[in-house]
Amino acid sequence: MVILTTIYVVAAVLLLFGAAIFVHEWGHFYVARKCGMKVEEFAIGFGKILWKHEKDGILYTIRMIPAGGFVKLPQMLTSEAIEGGNGSEETEPLPDISPWAKIAVAVAGPIMNVVFAFVLATIIYFVGLPESITPPIVGALDKESEEYSLGIREGDIITKIDGEAIPSWEEAGKFTALALTNRFAVTFQRQTDSGVEEFTQTLMAKPISEKLTIKRLKLPPKFRPIAGKVMDDGAAAEAGLKANDEIISLGGLPVGGQGQLISALQENGTNKTEIVVRREGSEMTFPITPKDVKGVIMIGVQFAPGPQTYIVRNPGPTPIENVSGVATLMWRTINALFHPKETGVGVKDLSGPVGILAMLGAWVKTDYRLALNFLVLLNVNLAILNMLPIPVLDGGHTVMGFIEGIFRRKIPVKILEWTTTCFAVALISLMLYVTFHDVFERGGFFVDMFGNESEIQGPTDPGE
Repeated sequence: MVILTTIYVVAAVLLLFGAAIFVHEWGHFYVARKCGMKVEEFAIGFGKILWKHEKDGILYTIRMIPAGGFVKLPQMLTSEAIEGGNGSEETEPLPDISPWAKIAVAVAGPIMNVVFAFVLATIIYFVGLPESITPPIVGALDKESEEYSLGIREGDIITKIDGEAIPSWEEAGKFTALALTNRFAVTFQRQTDSGVEEFTQTLMAKPISEKLTIKRLKLPPKFRPIAGKVMDDGAAAEAGLKANDEIISLGGLPVGGQGQLISALQENGTNKTEIVVRREGSEMTFPITPKDVKGVIMIGVQFAPGPQTYIVRNPGPTPIENVSGVATLMWRTINALFHPKETGVGVKDLSGPVGILAMLGAWVKTDYRLALNFLVLLNVNLAILNMLPIPVLDGGHTVMGFIEGIFRRKIPVKILEWTTTCFAVALISLMLYVTFHDVFERGGFFVDMFGNESEIQGPTDPGE
């Protein structure tokens, strides 16, 4: 069963990601042909050719690395492809094309991504969209914490942050991570004997860790901590804990959340004690000796994401609502990148092809509708990023086309070659940098995300 699931996920990921690349490159290809340009190659992927077919003088290829694609157009600026080099020598000079034709070809790719995003959003509208209904319930708090001193208690439910409705922990994380402040007015609901009590407190969001500088509220979710990654040299590994173990108690103290486990660890110190976990439905007890790591008592476990419950909203969000929501999220993300001191979000937090494929795989495994919704995000992302005014990107070609059209003269080839080469090297370096972080810094997170079990309920009428 695991093998079949893996085959299904890999095939679906390659098909969906390949579709986003295909429509982008097809936009360039179609408009270039309509403008009478010579097309040498239409490629999906980079690197070694896995499959090829030549028709009407055009080479169609599928290449080894599924991280993009390109269309070779020798008449484009500096005789380069829009997203790949021109490897041929022309025996006869090709006729020049107008700057406006170059602009049309450049913008066609991003436009097709936007069109594809609306097509996907329309499908989602009719088939429905699972939405997280795992409420942001606060787990056990450290009694010495600032949040506890402000009167927040286990079982309180977050309803709003800075006046915006927060239906899940996922939305709470997005809101605080991308905000240009670290202080938030958080509204809670609490069930009391006399009814539901609502109150608001101003809380400080702090970086997750020294490496993960994205900020979040120091409020633990209410579910037992689950071991995501067990460090090889940690106390948990030495005790015999494994990934996916659910931690029930430590030293006889029940554990109802991450905060409660941390408190139990600090109280126990480095003394030998017992930890109780649930593994495959059975409770198991292990002797464990926590370690002091730079003054912090730890057992060497990275927590896995909590179980999520989704309910299908049918019909789903309208295409306009869906795509505009994605565009707003993209804008907030870009804005956060330009304010790293306030947000803690930096280039290292971006994901390259490896991270994107991993996240798409996790959504495919959870529910195909969530995967389609992620593809809406991916297509809008491709459209916006490709239109940035950077040489080698579609936006750069568009700017150069406007310069040529307005001033009625070509930009010197040497200048174009120099700027294109410099920005190509910078772009490749950026891709390698984010890929390094995807593999070595966030690899465990993607594994946890892929292994996280979710429950899909529904469908339901959103009006109910």
